[in-house]
Amino acid sequence: MIIYKPSGSFFRDIRHFNRTVVIRRLLSYVFFYGLAVAALAALFLWADWSKYLKLDGLSSIFSFLGVVLSILLVFRTNTAYDRWWEGRKQWGALVNHSRNLAIVGQVCFPEENKALRHRLALLISNFCLAFKEHLREGVRLEELIELSARDRQLYAAQQHLPAYISAQIQQLLVQAYRRGEIRELDQLNFKPHTQALLDVLGACERIKKTPIPFSYEIFLRLFIVCYALILPFVILPSFGFWGLPVLMLILFAFLGLELMAAEIQDPFGQDCNDLPTGDIAHTIRKNVFEILEAKHEEGAPASNYSKLS
Repeated sequence: MIIYKPSGSFFRDIRHFNRTVVIRRLLSYVFFYGLAVAALAALFLWADWSKYLKLDGLSSIFSFLGVVLSILLVFRTNTAYDRWWEGRKQWGALVNHSRNLAIVGQVCFPEENKALRHRLALLISNFCLAFKEHLREGVRLEELIELSARDRQLYAAQQHLPAYISAQIQQLLVQAYRRGEIRELDQLNFKPHTQALLDVLGACERIKKTPIPFSYEIFLRLFIVCYALILPFVILPSFGFWGLPVLMLILFAFLGLELMAAEIQDPFGQDCNDLPTGDIAHTIRKNVFEILEAKHEEGAPASNYSKLS
């Protein structure tokens, strides 16, 4: 993800436009489209096709089609952003419930039982780290922290590691209750936060595994391609080479909205506009160890985020 602070200066922010993959791809598409249109314009002028092409009536039709395409793209972009923002809200809920779970542990666990506090902090941290990897290409055990040989063996055998670690948290609390280290009332205080971990997990999996309907996405892209291919025959006979920048600007706007929507509709990957789930997971790790007053090995988050100044 690209992390930046809005400067309030229009031109200071816009100077970083080349840092995004979407803009670089978009500019390459617009450039080659401009070359093709320039060749077509030269052919128009050389052959003087304006005498034979009577397309004046198509201008109003293409204006209407442009409005229809704009409405479809607005809906597409809003849908993609809703998915991105819903993912961010769910990760915000994960931060809150992880901290609350650690706070309840800090209050309810015996002060002298450092091992129990450390184990809870470790499980919460590894749940978040495994969750982050689970939403990408699968969990890599090297991303988790302080794994014992037994944990490593058990985790490697799991198909759904975040759910298994959540079960370990529940098991830790049940065993503490049976040993008399926490009361039944304490268990009730833990319950909403342990359940919320799986609720957040399920909500994010719903976003991940329910993409935009394929037919809708393909139709919209075909619409953009057909519109861009036919539009020069409407613009060039009237404007000649002067229509070239207009055509390139139209493609830049329409195709740019589609490419941005395609990137943010899956917010849990490692594209430059995806959510910084790695940083959030490591922030949770630091917070819960601090709350539970447990020592741990520091590790810098392995992220590919860019920070703009």
